Amino acid sequence: MAASAWLGRRYDHRPGRWPAVLAASLAGTGYLLLLAAPPYPLLLLIGVVFLGAGSAVFPQLFALAKSHTNGAAARTGNGTPVLRSAWSLAWAIGPLAGGALLAGPGYSGVLAATACGFGLVVVAVLRLDVRPQMAPQPDEASRDRPLTSRAVALPLASFTLFHVAMFSGAVALPLHVTEVLNGSPEDVGWMFSLCAAAEIPAALALLLVPDRWRQRMILLGMGLMLVYFALVVALTGIGALVIVHIARGVAIAVVGALGISHMQDLLPSAPGRATTLFANSATAGSLVSGIAAGGISHVLGYRAALFVCAVLSALAWLVFLLAQRRARVEADNSVTERLSPR
Repeated sequence: MAASAWLGRRYDHRPGRWPAVLAASLAGTGYLLLLAAPPYPLLLLIGVVFLGAGSAVFPQLFALAKSHTNGAAARTGNGTPVLRSAWSLAWAIGPLAGGALLAGPGYSGVLAATACGFGLVVVAVLRLDVRPQMAPQPDEASRDRPLTSRAVALPLASFTLFHVAMFSGAVALPLHVTEVLNGSPEDVGWMFSLCAAAEIPAALALLLVPDRWRQRMILLGMGLMLVYFALVVALTGIGALVIVHIARGVAIAVVGALGISHMQDLLPSAPGRATTLFANSATAGSLVSGIAAGGISHVLGYRAALFVCAVLSALAWLVFLLAQRRARVEADNSVTERLSPR
């Protein structure tokens, strides 16, 4: 999170390819170093310095996509759903590729292939234009909000709650299926595979959504995640649980793509920091989810943990709705100030 925040700020001060190249290079180097089977202290150092910094690749790629579409005839948000669909495709085929490599050359093959993958990311980024095409300077009505303002803090809190629910559900659901519903690990695999597959067309379909509907679509995505968790708590059939993961995939695609665009709209001249804020909300959700889902599952059971995920999804929806109302009030006040005589 610290590395992503630093690189995001550096990107905004000097837009270019180097933050993404640096992050991908560090990640690739880290996976190569893991091939040496280092002792645990060195393994921890590699994880923190190289793999941790490598997580900044995600926000940097989306910041580049935003900047390279600025000034074009197309909508500035067009690049985000397309890139998000590619990310979903990677989630769908990555585990299959990893499993095949694990069955063949083993862990060394997985690590080497991952390092090569980050190397290909570096090559792809270097083939972009030397400098992205930055957006024109925003006028007074659309300039960047302070990071401490409610217009930024409330959506960020909403996205963090959404990600805590999403990742906590991913921790509790497999155990709920296998230990409570007597399902198999293969059933869990089908659930998450269908979820990832559903993300791809859902993300691409967002290209057809008008800009003025973005916030409504985010609310719809969060509401869909709430419905998903409610059904997961209520249903007991494995087949039905597999099917409802389509709703989870659509919710993740909608909030994932439009959430990034929303943060970039709040900070139009700082795409690096805007995308990093959204990415770090996901990282924070992942950090909290293990402790939250594990602790609740241990004390109250897996179904209770999934119910808490539904509550968190509802809170995320409410906080984002509050953020939109707050934004409308600020916009009305801004218009009033501009029209009032001085």
